[in-house]
Amino acid sequence: MEYSEALDFLLSLSDMERGFQASPNPTMNIETMRSLLSRLNNPQSGRPTVHVTGSKGKGTTAAMIAGILQKAGYSTTLYTSPHLHSFTERIAIDGDSISPEEFAAGISAIQDAVREELASVHGDVSTFGVLTALFFWLTRAQLPRVDWQVVEVGLGGTFDVTNVIDPPEVAVITPISLEHTAILGNTAAEIAKDKSGIIKPGTTAVLAPQKDPAVREVVTARCDEVGAKLVDVASLYQYEVLEKFPFGQSFRLIGPNGERKMRTPMLGAHLVQNAATAVATAEAIRSRGFTISEQAIIDGVGHTRVPGRLEVMGQKPLIVADGAHNGESAAALAAALKDYFHWRRCFLILGCNRDKDVGEIGLKLAKLAELIICTGFDNPRAMDPYAMVQEVGFLGPAAVAEETVTAALDVALSHANEEDLICITGSLYVVAEARERLLGESVIRR
Repeated sequence: MEYSEALDFLLSLSDMERGFQASPNPTMNIETMRSLLSRLNNPQSGRPTVHVTGSKGKGTTAAMIAGILQKAGYSTTLYTSPHLHSFTERIAIDGDSISPEEFAAGISAIQDAVREELASVHGDVSTFGVLTALFFWLTRAQLPRVDWQVVEVGLGGTFDVTNVIDPPEVAVITPISLEHTAILGNTAAEIAKDKSGIIKPGTTAVLAPQKDPAVREVVTARCDEVGAKLVDVASLYQYEVLEKFPFGQSFRLIGPNGERKMRTPMLGAHLVQNAATAVATAEAIRSRGFTISEQAIIDGVGHTRVPGRLEVMGQKPLIVADGAHNGESAAALAAALKDYFHWRRCFLILGCNRDKDVGEIGLKLAKLAELIICTGFDNPRAMDPYAMVQEVGFLGPAAVAEETVTAALDVALSHANEEDLICITGSLYVVAEARERLLGESVIRR
């Protein structure tokens, strides 16, 4: 099977990310996922797991945790979503994305089981579900080489198709905010209840600092219910940014095991918070009897870079891209733009999916902007840029619409001087198209 054939098969399935489904609910239930994995002889089992959920920062936190484990000498697989340029980015083995050939071979190997499941009475099979099965199958294929798997939840927790593993050694909950309210709930507490479903008996639960105190109450109750140990990062760790540079930052982290001076190539105070959560996870793993050196913790964080998160793509003018997709993420982006960079005027390129609160995102960023350029992008769920103008046009700066990210960049570049800033945000899909235009990143068909 060629990579293009594997994608054709994958994209023929129901796909919540691209909006190809009959309802807003998850397209594949957990019982169907268990049935599919049973057909594959349960490849999700047989190795220690870190399971990561949350509304913000779960991808970067998961990547830093995997980086620490790798530096500690453990062979590690990492599953994240979405991708920027290719589905192969979602599955990494020891820090490297799988190749198109590995991807195609894996899909070929599990294709018959997927077809059998589709023909069964259990329910629909989704693109994300098959990708998850592919991750577990490829991880098992590496045995006895793989020591750890780090798995990022797709949506929620309790009913997410990744929630099929044995009780994880560590369950991580990054900051929770309002998202997917039609599915997960209308309050942070309701969303936390769904996400805390990844906490199982005997698990260590690591809870990142939370804006809403109700989240901690919900997670604490879940830990008490199932007999899990809670590590509350907010009460156990303190951090302070020491130096800020366009391509990284240093910070001090003080925790139960003393003080560390650390660096990360990623930017933003929220990234330091994610690093603190990753360190807390490493220490939780260590407390369960696994060996992780101090140097592995420092190097794991210091060498982990995730594209599309406060990524600098140009200098004169300064071009920064970030996949902020809700109000809280946009607020963190606005703070980082002011704290980490020097610029005169800001030209904001904004593109969002239809289910996002573009008004709230715009509200957090509008005060910085000279001009808001609302853009379309190549995804069926993309919000019409002219409709976006109606949502953000009253916030202060002038707002215009462009059909494509390339056209939006052309407008921004035609207005910006060397001392100005172009900020690209609203969706990782928009960031990906900007990377393709500005950095020449090649695209393997989505």
